Amino acid sequence: MMEKTSCRLFKRIDPERNMARFYTLSVEPTLFGDAALVRQWGRIGTRGQLKINLFDTMPAAEEALSRLAARKLRRGYRAI
Repeated sequence: MMEKTSCRLFKRIDPERNMARFYTLSVEPTLFGDAALVRQWGRIGTRGQLKINLFDTMPAAEEALSRLAARKLRRGYRAI
């Protein structure tokens, strides 16, 4: 059985712009042996939105997670 391999949490807080956002990324196994990249984002204190992208392999999902994490860091988010 495959285990959850990666999980990252990012926050972006800017009081001047009234911005308090979170973004989480995780790679999790599916019931069929594939991998799912689970993304959740929104304003801190809310449930936010959820999106799941399916991949054939865990390495492909982890590569997508790395690309998204780098993009969030470039946009001003900080890793928690």
